[in-house]
Amino acid sequence: MSKVCQVTGKRPVTGNNVSHSQRKTRRRFLPNLHTHRFWVESENRFVKLRVSSKGMRIIDKKGIETVLADIRKRGDAI
Repeated sequence: MSKVCQVTGKRPVTGNNVSHSQRKTRRRFLPNLHTHRFWVESENRFVKLRVSSKGMRIIDKKGIETVLADIRKRGDAI
């Protein structure tokens, strides 16, 4: 399963670990993802999404119905 938020599209980015002596080694910064079940009243079922904490805040603000419509409009499977 890829580490991508289904709401925001956040994905891992790369950067450096930097030691005290300024030696640099490559690393990945991963998004804060959680698998969460959301109740969809219109479909009378739970929908399981892999979302970041920012994605959860967007769902709280806009509502799950609107967010699901946006995801389906993009062509992503739910």
